[in-house]
Amino acid sequence: IREQAVRINSVDSGFALDDLTEVLKAQHLDALVIPKVNSASDLHFVTDVVRHTLPDRHTSNEASQKQPPVRLIALIESARAITELTSICRASPFLSGLIFAAEDFALDLSITRTPSLSEFLYARSAITMAARAHNLPSTIDLVCTNFRGEQGMKALEDECINGRNLGFNGKQCIHPTQVETVQKLYSPPEKEVEWAVRVVIADEKADRAGRGAWTLDGKMIDVPVVGKAKAIVEKAKVCGFNVDEIRAKWKDQEPE
Repeated sequence: IREQAVRINSVDSGFALDDLTEVLKAQHLDALVIPKVNSASDLHFVTDVVRHTLPDRHTSNEASQKQPPVRLIALIESARAITELTSICRASPFLSGLIFAAEDFALDLSITRTPSLSEFLYARSAITMAARAHNLPSTIDLVCTNFRGEQGMKALEDECINGRNLGFNGKQCIHPTQVETVQKLYSPPEKEVEWAVRVVIADEKADRAGRGAWTLDGKMIDVPVVGKAKAIVEKAKVCGFNVDEIRAKWKDQEPE
């Protein structure tokens, strides 16, 4: 287990302070999941409580902190939240991600969820765009409610691919059988990792030779492509790929 997060009641429920008072006593708490975040004020409240309760973890002097700060992850569940995304993303220095809660969003807008998820396209795109614009590392997509049998697993795979294409880098699960598929499909494919390692190796050689742009497999490689390749390599390391082994395999790769 790399991270332990606890979901509290929403700020407007009146129970958030009681929840925080107890949850923040936990020794190994890494993050708080805040439901029904409709405006920046919800995160201001949680941030103030966290700072007051755990001042040693939330100082301006990071060098003096024995533990990293408790991170906040906000659930986006309403039309108002979508319109307030910019202020929400700026609300707390401890905010590290956004989660899209599709069922509550559908209830708020009086719409019906369909297999295509087209009714959520605007909201999901807005969430990933806002997270990227404000350098939030986590963008977590909606729950796949269909998880039984082959049909359920196919629906899950389709949703994972669709979410990844929209810019999400994680997905909520409601059943243990979903975890393996989600982790697999949100990890970079083996061929993509291999391509990225080849680009990184060749770019190192091109850089030493003073070359700004070059080609690989007949396609132009420039700064944005190299940046993407480096990001894939870093993600591959987190996902358990043996990057050193792949680098050894392609150590002779040259920029074309």
